[in-house]
Amino acid sequence: MTMNTPFHVPTVDITPYVENHSAASKAEVARQIDEACRRVGFMQIVGHQIPDDVIQGLGAALDAFFGMELEAKKAFIRPPHENRGYTPPRSESLSYTIGVDPVARMNDFFEAYNLGSSVTDYPGVELIEEHYAPNTWPEIPGATESFRTWIEAYYDNARRVSQLLVVSFADALGVGAGYFEPIVDHSLDVLRMNNYALDPGELELGADLTGMGEHTDFGIVTVLWADQVEGLQVLGTDGGWHDVMPADGALLVNLGDIAARLTNDEWMSTLHRVKPPVINGTIKRRRSAAFFFDGNAEALIETIPSFLADGQPQRYEPVTVSQNTKAKLAGSRIGIKNLAATAEAARVAAATS
Repeated sequence: MTMNTPFHVPTVDITPYVENHSAASKAEVARQIDEACRRVGFMQIVGHQIPDDVIQGLGAALDAFFGMELEAKKAFIRPPHENRGYTPPRSESLSYTIGVDPVARMNDFFEAYNLGSSVTDYPGVELIEEHYAPNTWPEIPGATESFRTWIEAYYDNARRVSQLLVVSFADALGVGAGYFEPIVDHSLDVLRMNNYALDPGELELGADLTGMGEHTDFGIVTVLWADQVEGLQVLGTDGGWHDVMPADGALLVNLGDIAARLTNDEWMSTLHRVKPPVINGTIKRRRSAAFFFDGNAEALIETIPSFLADGQPQRYEPVTVSQNTKAKLAGSRIGIKNLAATAEAARVAAATS
């Protein structure tokens, strides 16, 4: 387990993997990734080569959808277990995913729209539709077609970057090329687009004003685009919450629960949260788009044998990707506390403000 170290989110240039450079240059990137995953579980990545127009199109698509009236957006609500469609403000509490009670039930004020892998994305593979649910594409006056065009373009690029990161993870962990292929070749991916905004007017600052509660992500790796606006905080090994903001042209990358389980917590599924983007008493809008690369729904996740050497105790029992996701979604979207996340809850309880 990683010891306390000064909090720092490193920047890693992944160009050698994107452009398939020499083995030596990839090895250096893998070394930097391994260090970041052991020390903090977060990193900034540059060299990802997602075109600027795709990033700008993503922002325009978010503006088009979230700019609609609330009642119009509610037409695209889907059942909670499907993890698709629209989530209105104050209908989730992410802290339930780690068994922590929020100040007020289902009180995270973000709104979101989810799209993800569906059965049709993997022809010839026998899948359960409940896990790989079909997408709902919203109807947006004057922007229905452009929304889908830009979101699909960003989705494809974020997935490409995630797949390259998993290749680099195999190198960083020394498990051999292709080690993770059996658990990611029909990965259950989700793109969650978030909008953090409150209605204008009187604003009473207090503990019950929560952008997104403390949580860990569910899968292997998360690739996050976000506005350069305050709000995102990461819990460091020093027990403190630290502000993190994307650098120019960078994407934020963090590990999820599956990565921690694979490495027996040597790589960290880092706790994070989003505080209200309130600056000098004024609400400032903040947008983000998180691409969750979670792994195959039915994949059984067991600790890599090398992380159980020298008598190391096994911290996790085997679990499938879908089982872990189901327990987490029951927390955030239904309000059933995930009581299995005792270590994460203890870290939150011990954290300083």
